[in-house]
This record gives sequence, structure tokens and C-alpha cells, in this order.
Amino acid sequence: MTRYSTEPEGPRADPARTCKARGSQLRTHFKKMREVGAFIAGMELEAAIEYLEQVLDFKRAIPFKRFNGGCGRHAQAKLINATGDQVGWPIKSCKFMLDLLTNLKANGETKGLDISSLVLRHVQVNNAVKMRRRTYRAHGRIGPYMCNPCHVELWACERLEKVDKEVPAAPAPSRKEMAIQRRNVKVGGGI
Repeated sequence: MTRYSTEPEGPRADPARTCKARGSQLRTHFKKMREVGAFIAGMELEAAIEYLEQVLDFKRAIPFKRFNGGCGRHAQAKLINATGDQVGWPIKSCKFMLDLLTNLKANGETKGLDISSLVLRHVQVNNAVKMRRRTYRAHGRIGPYMCNPCHVELWACERLEKVDKEVPAAPAPSRKEMAIQRRNVKVGGGI
């Protein structure tokens, strides 16, 4: 059994109603995978799978918020309120994340969880050990040609039943309304 960085705990994440998945040493860019993971965190499992499939068809985009140097701007960013309209279509990272999400879904089915109510509560992407190759430069020199793989771990838990918010009988009066009531009592009491 592998060790995860965090375990589900508390009333919102019962370990019996949680499923996990992880990938190690994935050969895709860490920076792009981090943006994909940050975007789908908190989404429902089915919605995340559907969204990433649309990204592969270039119908939707992933916002780049932290690692956005040299990232282009596109009109699709307005649909998801991306800062600076910086979005991208990280195909390889989305394919790896889709594989992990289908694995997570299968793990949930094996555990007997309700797949339609699973919500991604924890998505973490870490740098893995860099892989080294070489590239040949001018004047007989050799430069590094590094690969930046990543580790991904995620877990999802069943959504709890929603509790309706209690509606107060009458809204509390504002400070201005309370001052008017006090003034009216003083004026009415003096007559």
C-alpha cells in the first residue's frame, strides 16, 4: 500500500466513502499537469472527465494561472474567467489525468460508491526526478536536455446530502432602521 500526502479525515471525507488514485513518474510536463490538476480540484468526477474530453477536442481550455510565462491568450478564457485570458490545451497532461480519473472511477465502483456523487477533494501534483539527456551545441559543447516528469495523487469522496439553509422569519433590521425606531419611540413617548 502506498502512502499519500494527506488522508481523508473529518465529516466531509469519511475514509469508507473515499476512493484514491495516483500516478508516479508520469512523462508529461509538471507545470502543465499542475494547471490541469488545480483546475479540476473540487469538481465532480463525471464533470471533470467530460471537461477534459472537451479540452482534447479543443472545445474548452485550461486556465494557466501560476506557470503562465509565454502562454497565449484566447477568447475561450472568457468562459472560465481566466486571469489575463491565458489558457492552453495541454493534450498530453489531459490524457494522463483522464487515465487517472478513469482509474479513480473504477476504484470507486469496486468500493461500491455512488459514482455520480463523487467530488474531487484532493488533487496534488509534485515534481518527479528529472530525466537527463544531452543536446549538442556549437563549438563542440554539450548542453543538458532535461525532462520534467511529475507525480500525481488524487482522491474523491461522496458528496454529503445538502442541508437547506434556515430562512429567518424576518430579516434583522439594519442600524439605520433601528435608529429610526428609537427616534419614533422617543418622539411618541414625549407626547
